[in-house]
Amino acid sequence: MPILQTAERISSTEPSDNYIFQRSVLAYAEAAKIVSGNVLEIGTGNGYGIEMIARKVSQLYTIDKFKNDNITGLLQQYKNVIFKKTTIPPLTEIASNSFDFVITFQVIEHIKNDTFFLQEIYRVLKPGGQLIITTPNKKMSLTRNPWHIREYTACELKKLCLHRFDIVKTLGIYGNNAVMNHYYINKEAVKKIIRFDVLNLQYRLPRWFLKLPYDVLNRWNRKQMVCRNSNVLTIKMDDYFLADVNDECLDLFYIIKK
Repeated sequence: MPILQTAERISSTEPSDNYIFQRSVLAYAEAAKIVSGNVLEIGTGNGYGIEMIARKVSQLYTIDKFKNDNITGLLQQYKNVIFKKTTIPPLTEIASNSFDFVITFQVIEHIKNDTFFLQEIYRVLKPGGQLIITTPNKKMSLTRNPWHIREYTACELKKLCLHRFDIVKTLGIYGNNAVMNHYYINKEAVKKIIRFDVLNLQYRLPRWFLKLPYDVLNRWNRKQMVCRNSNVLTIKMDDYFLADVNDECLDLFYIIKK
C-alpha cells in the first residue's frame, strides 16, 4: 500500500490496518445476525462486508463513490448483490419504501448534511424498516480527522436520529485488553506527533489543507505501531464486542427504526 493512500479506506491486506479492519468487520458480523430481505448498504468501501451480508439476505444493493477489483469479483460470485457507483445524498434512483434494512458504517461523519442523509434513509426504508449505523465515538478520538466533517458523542448521535427514527438499541463497539493496550500505546504516539503543533493548527486550519499531512502521518504512525508492537497483527474480530453505549466505546453502533 503506498504511503500516500488515504488511511480512510481500510484494507484487509495492509498489516498496519489490522487493528481498525477487525473492528470494522465486527460491525458487519453483528449486522449479519439481524438483517434479512432487501438490504441497502451505503458505503461499500473495499467490499469486505459484502460476503457476510449477501449470504443472509434476499438482495443486497450496495453503493459507493468508488469501485475496485475486489467488488467486481464479489459481484460475479454473489448474484443477489447489485453495486452502484454514486455519491450521496440524495439516494438517487432509489424508490421510497424499498428496503427492509439499511446499513451504513463509518459514513455519516463524512456527510455535510447529516440531517438530509438520514431523511433519505428514512424515505427508502419500508415502514418498520431498520437502520444500522456506526460512526467513531468522538470521546475516544485521538486527534482531529480532517476527512470527517464532524464526529458524534453518544448523545449527539441519538438526538440526531430521534428527529426521524425510533431508537431500538444504542450500543457501542469495545475492545478487550489487547485492543485497549494498543489504543493507549497509539494515543501516546499521537501525543508525541501533535506536541509540535504548538499553534493548535489542527483545529484552526481548513480540512482540505490538513488531509495530505494527516494521511502521511497517520499511515506512518500505523506502520510504526506495527514495528513497536507486533501484537497488533494478532488482533482478531473476536477481540471486539458490543455492549451498551458509554463514553469509552470506540465506535457507536445504533439500531433505529422507521
